Amino acid sequence: MSQITDDCFAFGGPLMRADEALAIIVERTPAVTSIESLGLSEAQGFVLSSDVRARSSSPPHDNAAVDGYALLGADLRTDGETVLTVRGRVAAGHPEAAELQPGDAARIFTGAPMPRGADTVVMQEDVAVTGDRLTIPPGLQPGANRRRKGEDIESGKALLGAGTRMGPAELALAAAGGLDRVLVHHRPRVAVLSTGDEIAPVGGGLNPGQVYDANAPLLLGLLRRIGIDASHHGIVADDLSATIAALEDASEADLVITSGGASTGDADHVRAAVQHLGAVHLWRLAVKPGRPLAFGHVRGTAFVGLPGNPVAVMACFLMFVRPLIDRLEGAVPVPLRRWPVISGFDMKSKPDRLEWLRGTLHERDGALVAERYPRQGSGIIHSLTESDGLIEVPEQVTAIRQGDRLGFISFREALS
Repeated sequence: MSQITDDCFAFGGPLMRADEALAIIVERTPAVTSIESLGLSEAQGFVLSSDVRARSSSPPHDNAAVDGYALLGADLRTDGETVLTVRGRVAAGHPEAAELQPGDAARIFTGAPMPRGADTVVMQEDVAVTGDRLTIPPGLQPGANRRRKGEDIESGKALLGAGTRMGPAELALAAAGGLDRVLVHHRPRVAVLSTGDEIAPVGGGLNPGQVYDANAPLLLGLLRRIGIDASHHGIVADDLSATIAALEDASEADLVITSGGASTGDADHVRAAVQHLGAVHLWRLAVKPGRPLAFGHVRGTAFVGLPGNPVAVMACFLMFVRPLIDRLEGAVPVPLRRWPVISGFDMKSKPDRLEWLRGTLHERDGALVAERYPRQGSGIIHSLTESDGLIEVPEQVTAIRQGDRLGFISFREALS
């Protein structure tokens, strides 16, 4: 873990790299300890609290991979056609009682259990049938088109590990292994606070110098998009005592998120309030947008103080809050995918700072080209609604030219 010093909290002090900050957030965020048992129909999106082992094999028996005819591989001739006698019919869910003898075949359908003695299936379109006589051309290999018992899942073997998030494929795997319930972590409860005398609730009037609270709907929407129970605890005035009281009340949740008030102005009281109630582990990052970001704990509850501008809130949520929530849920945070794109623009960039630009994608000559949204201010909410995602400019880059290779983070994928 990076060493945290008082210099990190001093105005004008060193800025922390994004990767260092993320490492601290992940290391200092334990999973919510309470667990519950859920049926598979309810478990979508939850994270397993323990390993899941199969109760049965899948498939539970050798079965046919195609519609055709089951037979003994030893009957296949290598020097010409094979002629067999069709005896019996096997459909899925109706096992054949009789055992195939040498020279016999049985009509069989996809998923049906193999008759006793049979080990090979020939596709129906590859054969000729006259009465009960089946003619198979040369070339079929013994064992063809047969699914073996347990080739997908072996009874007693681990199917899914603790920390796995249950998606549709994971639910199917658990069901195929004979499980109808799984143990999962409770999903964290998140309290959202807006701060600032200039912030007014939507639906009322605006006093001179005020703006409507766009961050609360943004954060609540982001949290609910990923299945998290979130509640808004209102707008907190620029007052230290009021901020302390609001944070203490919100700390009944598993995570407290504030927007605004985490900078160094005389009216910014969030950091001082958090230190009064707990600890600030990091503050001020070498990123744009989002430099005045704080992470700590209040009364033992994880806390994130986001900047006041909506664009910075969006970017910092994706980069720092989403991994923190993964940790609270007991999951291993998965890095956001950076799609390789070609720059469609020129610009200069400040060194030693990770920057995220809002942008759109289009295809040119088989390559994805990223175009920067023309207005990059952190308060331009249109840049979020009219962009496909974030173009990432690494710390060491000081200039971008058309044709340069960059990484692109898709909003749609990041919030899926």
